Amino acid sequence: MHSLSSSSAASLSSAPRHHPPSVPLPTLRFCGLRPEAIFPRPLRLSSSSCPARRSARRLPSTVLVSASADNGSPSKFDYDLVIIGAGVGGHGAALHAVEKGLKTAIIEGDVVGGTCVNRGCVPSKALLAVSGRMRELQSDHHLKSLGLQVAAAGYDRQGVADHANNLASKIRNNLTNSMKALGVDILTGVGTILGPQKVKYGKDNIITAKNIIIGTGSVPFVPKGIEVDGKTVITSDHALKLEFVPDWIAIVGSGYIGLEFSDVYTALGSEVTFVEALDQLMPGFDPEIGKLAQRILINPRNIDYHTGVFASKITPARDGKPVMIELIDAKTKEPKDTLEVDAALIATGRAPFTNGLGLENINVVTQRGFVPVDERMRVIDADGKLVPHVYCIGDANGKMMLAHAASAQGISVVEQVTGKDHILNHLSIPAACFTHPEISMVGLTEPQAKEKADKEGFTISVAKTSFKANTKALAENEGEGLAKMIYRPDNGEILGVHIFGLHAADLIHEASNAIALGTKIQDIKFAVHAHPTLSEVLDELFKSAKVNSPVSSPGASRDNPTAGMARKPHENHAPRQEKGGERGSSSSDSARSSQFQSILMSLSEFYALILGCLYRTLMLAKASLDNLFKRSIR
Repeated sequence: MHSLSSSSAASLSSAPRHHPPSVPLPTLRFCGLRPEAIFPRPLRLSSSSCPARRSARRLPSTVLVSASADNGSPSKFDYDLVIIGAGVGGHGAALHAVEKGLKTAIIEGDVVGGTCVNRGCVPSKALLAVSGRMRELQSDHHLKSLGLQVAAAGYDRQGVADHANNLASKIRNNLTNSMKALGVDILTGVGTILGPQKVKYGKDNIITAKNIIIGTGSVPFVPKGIEVDGKTVITSDHALKLEFVPDWIAIVGSGYIGLEFSDVYTALGSEVTFVEALDQLMPGFDPEIGKLAQRILINPRNIDYHTGVFASKITPARDGKPVMIELIDAKTKEPKDTLEVDAALIATGRAPFTNGLGLENINVVTQRGFVPVDERMRVIDADGKLVPHVYCIGDANGKMMLAHAASAQGISVVEQVTGKDHILNHLSIPAACFTHPEISMVGLTEPQAKEKADKEGFTISVAKTSFKANTKALAENEGEGLAKMIYRPDNGEILGVHIFGLHAADLIHEASNAIALGTKIQDIKFAVHAHPTLSEVLDELFKSAKVNSPVSSPGASRDNPTAGMARKPHENHAPRQEKGGERGSSSSDSARSSQFQSILMSLSEFYALILGCLYRTLMLAKASLDNLFKRSIR
């Protein structure tokens, strides 16, 4: 494990900095974006209202730092931090850097927002919102069960496409404006590392930086033998434009991207055929969740599939002929079948976009295109040594190809360059597939947890709860779903949580935060959840787990082991008994002292309220008497 570099503390600009008061924003995130990307009002006073800051910005933008001249490193820097790539990861890093007082620039060779905002999670959620509404309107059984009657549902393809495009444009503009308002310099052009702490952007613009973050993201991966024409053979980049809705489309790959697009296309009336190289659909999901999801998301819908096969060759439609897909056995490579479809979507994953970065100038060799990094996102060169002051985040390093993971990595890097060691726990980062219903997960799958347990010598247990037992889900007539938790019964550690059901993508965060904070089951089971809400699915999941360790929650005691635990109106649980000896007298005294202090504070607040009321009553009486006195004089 490498220690934090000694030069991680960034120096401030030689020019005096004036920081106007900040304006609070809602603590909202959208697909890993900071709130400023959604609410683009400036966090600080404008330069027009702060002359001192305006004049400071006009001074030469050079950061004075002490740096050795080794390896051609400059002794003065234009910026504390330069970020190559203005996607969600770069945006998160830039905003956190500004909060830490760093002079920051971000370089973008395409458009601000990267894949997520322009060609990924943002426009795809717009399409999925439409598919969700269509499914509700098309489900006669569901509507009748709620007592609703709706005429036949239809859609306007161009209107749907415009909704996705407008959303992406709005978020992109908001994100750009938010960085400008915070003083982040947005530099346009392709960024290239020229050497230690030196970057070129555009044709011949050269700047220096104390620290550099690479966050160039990824592009759709297209296997050999597949010809993409952008019309009938497309990637997710093209599909999000929704230029047409084919009658029959083949989707190559059944991961997150393929599943979400199958949800969209089938809702809009297309027939879908999956082509999956592995022996089962949805190979990246927990097997039990994947099996249930297949029963609900695939089997009842207009979807068929081929597993254990490669699409060895795909030819676009031309000259009146349909799209031709040649399938071969994934193991023997023998020909299996040929499909003729109207369109084919290539959803075989994504590849890092790291060409042209100038990595050879700092002796870095990519691995399958990914930039090698350590657990602190520090770049590793061809000799296995750390490259000073250079970090890589997001899809470009391949650790976890999710927008919010990139943002979290960027924030972690900024913590390090400002002098605070920080290691991101990737097992605490949640993921979601926004189908209808949704799938979400965090941590290990059951097979992964079993493998870890066998290696490290502990046992695992599995707890499950069903959405069919949840009042809110039943009220929505959406009882199909399952929540599953893999944990250690010896100490209550949560190893993984997987949810399939209504709003699963929103529910997963309680589990992911518990893993991130190291909260044990025996503690979180005392948390109170509003009734009736979907959050009670997680509540029951935690409470159903059997942990051997004693309760350690401060809200519970031996006299009242159920303190702090929510009870529903229909529940009638018997008091739970704990094993083991009595708690120590010191802990009991501490608890009593804490309770006594709470009582005193409550009494103080009560008496203060009473005195305040009396005071206001007396003042009103005095005013009334004064008026009477004035009238009597008249």
